[in-house]
Order: sequence, then structure tokens, then C-alpha cells
Amino acid sequence: MPDRNAARDTDIGIVDVAAARQRLAGHVRRTPMIEALALSTRHGVPVRLKCEHQQITGSFKARGATNTVLGLSQAQREAGVAAASTGNHGRALAYAAKAAGIRAVICMSSLVPANKVEAVRALGADVRIVGVSQDDAQLEVDRLVRDEGMTNVAPFDMAGTIAGQGTLGLEMIEDAPDTEALLVPLSGGGLLAGVALAAKALNPAVRVIGVTMERGAAMYASLASGRPVEVTEVPSLADSLGGGIGLDNRFTFSMVQRLVDDVVLVSEVEIAEAIRLAYMELGEVIEGAAAVGMAALAAGRIALRGPVGIVLSGRNIDMALHRRIVMGENPDLAGAGHG
Repeated sequence: MPDRNAARDTDIGIVDVAAARQRLAGHVRRTPMIEALALSTRHGVPVRLKCEHQQITGSFKARGATNTVLGLSQAQREAGVAAASTGNHGRALAYAAKAAGIRAVICMSSLVPANKVEAVRALGADVRIVGVSQDDAQLEVDRLVRDEGMTNVAPFDMAGTIAGQGTLGLEMIEDAPDTEALLVPLSGGGLLAGVALAAKALNPAVRVIGVTMERGAAMYASLASGRPVEVTEVPSLADSLGGGIGLDNRFTFSMVQRLVDDVVLVSEVEIAEAIRLAYMELGEVIEGAAAVGMAALAAGRIALRGPVGIVLSGRNIDMALHRRIVMGENPDLAGAGHG
């Protein structure tokens, strides 16, 4: 059996996740993992929810962004940080930068929902709207790095980001060591790679399953092709899961390829139904990206063999859109992006 914990073709190992947890102590929340009794009864196995939508800034992104900012040198802090984002990563980086007293520039495309743009601005970051895709926004970040010496804090394909997200996986297995499968939202792969690395270090037998939307799923397409490929960004209720993984992907593609047991897709209607279910039956407000695990479970796309853990990755949904979904509408479009 291959050593799941070895870094191999990456520079990231479980020691990095452990270091991130120590670094993050007192800066981010250890979010609860609760059993959803209604779902457990319905599916015949314990179904537990990792409530990362209760994290500071409303999503798991606070872990990776804060871990990276706390690891900056003095020279890097003085030059400031920049990132391309579809909202949640930008919000997390803006928060971490403000706490550290450093400058942050967040570049986003015109597809990012307005509520996420305004949330980043509210934290004092310099927000720049560039183009119609994550790749377009990244071009401005690259210019800032080249011309102004800023540090690019990548939303997923960066060692500090992945290690920070991995702390979530440690918590899930520690809180529920009998977990047989973890359902984790998949976008650029920072969360999925980090969780898989950490969870399998504690329990090599646990299945880690990535879940993403049918429309514009870059990592899914890349895995199918055996190499990173470009996809066209299209609007999705799971707006945080859009965008490419980078043709020069350094970490997440190989880590997901090596550590993840399966990747499944869910439709826009299924995502809307899961958002509705979370609110009506569980009393939780979650965004589309956070709903994909529940959507896959409800749609019967996961072979149930034992207790299941589902990551509810964020709550940063436009509340007018949330209201429409809860009232029974299945909106076809809701913006797109990933991090």
C-alpha cells in the first residue's frame, strides 16, 4: 500500500498541517461537528456536519489565509498581499491582513456576487474588478507581484493555504474517529487536498470524496484528462467552486489525484434543494458551495458504508437569493467563481 502521508511530488506533509494548527490557535475557530439526526434517520447511518460556515468570515478560507499571513516575513508584510478570489478567500485574506496590519489587494471578476465583493471591501481591502474569470483576475495579481513586490496568497494552490485548510480534516477525524467517509466541496482543491492529507494521516481507511457542480468543474475535468486543463467559467449556485486550477498547478492536482477516493457531480437543482433542506430541516443558512455534499447524499451518489462527515464550507450567500430558494424556486444562475 502506498504511503498516503508522504509528500512525494509535493512539499506538503502532515507535519505542515500540524504546524498550521499550532500557528492558528487563537486566530480561527475550532468549529463544531454535529450529528444531523434527521439525515441520520433518513440515510440509516450517522450523518455529521462540520459547521465551517460558522468560521470567522463565514467560510473555511480563514484557515488557509490566516496561516499564510502569519508565516510572512517582515519584508513581505511591508509589501502587502494580493489574491484573486471569488469572494470567500478574498474576505478571509482581507480579514487576516487587517488583523496583521498589512495592505491587501483583492482582485475579482465581474462574475463574483455583489454581496461577496462588498464584504471584502468592508474589511478594508483594495478591491479590483478585473475581467470575467478567475484567470483574468489573476493577471492583475501577477502584475502587482511583479511591479509592486506584493505576495500572492493563492486561494488553493499554495503550501500555506493547503496546510491551513488541512486543520479542518484533523478536527473532523478527532471529533468523529469512526467516520467512514468525508464529503468535501471541490474547487481548486486546496480544501479537499488538505482535508484528505490530514484525515488519512489519522485514519488511512477513511474515504475522502470530493463533490462539485456539473457546470465548469475544472478539477473534475483535469482529473479526467490526467493533467490540468482549462474550463469555461459559467454561472452556478455553487459560485465559490468555479474557476480554473491553473495549467501550472504545483500542488493540488497531484494531491487530489493521489489522495482522494472519488469525485462526484451534482446539478443546480440538487444544490438548490440542499440549500433548502439545510434551512428547513436543520435551521442552517449555507451557500451553494457548502450544499454540494448534502446534495450528493440526498441524490444517492454516495455508497453508504458507515458514518459520514459532510463539510459545510461557508454561509456567504446573497440572502435575497437564499430567500427565493427557500420559498421553492430553483434559480438557474447565481454567479460563478472559486475562492
